[in-house]
Amino acid sequence: MKNPIFLGLISLFIFFSCNQKSEIGSDISKDSEQIKAGKVLFENNCSTCHNFEQKGIGPNLSGLSHTVESSWIKDFIKNPAAVIETNDPRAVQLFEDYKIYMPAFPSLAEKDLDAILSYLHTYEHLPDSLPQIGLEDPIPDTVPDSGIRVELELFSQLPASDAEHPMAKMTKMDVAPGTDRVFINDQRVGLYELIGKKPNLYLPITDLKPELVSKPGWATGMASFTFHPEFTKNGLFYTAHTEPGGTQLSDYGYSDTIRVFMQWIVTEWKADDPKAAVFAGSNRELVRIDIPSQAHGMQELAFNPSAKSGDEDYGLLFIGFGDGGLTEKRAAYLSDNKGTKVYSSILRIDPKGNNSPNGKYGIPPTNPYATVAGKAGEVYAYGFRNPNRIFWDNKGNMFATDIGQHSVEELNKIEKGKFYGWPIREGRFIMNPFGKFREIFPLQEDDEKFGVTYPIIQLDHDELAAIFAGYIMPSGPLQGKFIFGDILSGRLFFADLDDLENSGVQTWGVIYEGKEISLLELCGGKRVDLKFGQDASGQVYIMSKTEGKIFKLSMN
Repeated sequence: MKNPIFLGLISLFIFFSCNQKSEIGSDISKDSEQIKAGKVLFENNCSTCHNFEQKGIGPNLSGLSHTVESSWIKDFIKNPAAVIETNDPRAVQLFEDYKIYMPAFPSLAEKDLDAILSYLHTYEHLPDSLPQIGLEDPIPDTVPDSGIRVELELFSQLPASDAEHPMAKMTKMDVAPGTDRVFINDQRVGLYELIGKKPNLYLPITDLKPELVSKPGWATGMASFTFHPEFTKNGLFYTAHTEPGGTQLSDYGYSDTIRVFMQWIVTEWKADDPKAAVFAGSNRELVRIDIPSQAHGMQELAFNPSAKSGDEDYGLLFIGFGDGGLTEKRAAYLSDNKGTKVYSSILRIDPKGNNSPNGKYGIPPTNPYATVAGKAGEVYAYGFRNPNRIFWDNKGNMFATDIGQHSVEELNKIEKGKFYGWPIREGRFIMNPFGKFREIFPLQEDDEKFGVTYPIIQLDHDELAAIFAGYIMPSGPLQGKFIFGDILSGRLFFADLDDLENSGVQTWGVIYEGKEISLLELCGGKRVDLKFGQDASGQVYIMSKTEGKIFKLSMN
């Protein structure tokens, strides 16, 4: 052997058989501590020559443990020359491809080899049949303009909570069930009630939760809230907010080298007097979850408004929880968790129960994984990057918008236990979570085996950058249509969810003070940060947290 080059730890990537056995990799542990140990071994020994995106001095190792038997990998690590000398076809091909022997590692203990395999197993393989370059324009069709224009008027203004944009970080308008009381949040400040057109601070959350942080990012702070369907009787409502990583011991996290940047907390509040103009009462924490960034966290809390007492959903809290940036931190194995973790999921919990792992809430027995070993019982559906808005139509069907990574925005019809694709899919396209996030690829012929439920609406970034859902319009020129828009530009869209195949998606616009104007122009030409709201009468509003303004749509 002449001049053996240190090839990291394993020069193995070859012949991925078309007839792979389903049991390959089933013997590899997914224990987080073992993965962590394997990552350290890999980075210390082989990361200079191997990665999981492309070939280098050694081969791209993404997907190796999913296609090559564990025993073979271990044997090759311990003595590659000996395996080559047996004329093993994999080993011989490797030698022919790279023209060099990998040094042997006989000193590695069995536990070290197991740890390395656990880490390698977190990386999937991008199919060889995909093109070398991703799609330049995944959805070439252009959304047509309907010609519909709706009158808009300024309705209210939240007080500025900062001297810089966004002036008031509102994300949601909601009504206390059984009342006509309208509430709206400012992520920095808390919860306002709109009394007439004037905001009255109902819940000063920064006084009651002093660890709350609303920087950095547009999504941090008190991002969502919702009222229990029996609020007028029990005084219960719920908020989601962020605190710095490590503020308290979390209920859900990851044992890894990835930092914990923030924690998302769901709090239950109990008002002593549900009719009071200012909150007075108690609160308790339901769950605390670690994330590695300020993005894609807990953007939505909601109860099914169509559920009645005795229905399966009644009194159950839905939580939209993204991947927290785990995929971007090269930890897609934590977001591609197949329902084993709470990340990248829509959760459903019973706030009045106590059979959760932390004993502070309940796991509904009708949840798809309530009694499945190795699964997170809270998970209702999974495979989302950022399920930022959950809503129900008049028929009780559940939907969620999901903000994409770089290419595609989605509206999904949500069904219990279904997988919605992230992080291996973005819309109806393949994404390699261990490769380049800006590239997506056409679906392959064997796509059914992945069991993905695809969006009912998908639009690429030629049309909008970040989707946000509105409502089914109860009246006016858009009556019966589902309205939605682009968070950044404020571009407005609608669709008939009962007839998507024939009607498709169209755009609409607004008229303000007698003049047709884009929301971007109306909000100063930089960023709208579009949100929608609705009051108890069905009246729909458009909100911009860039300016802290609330606009009322004409419903005639």
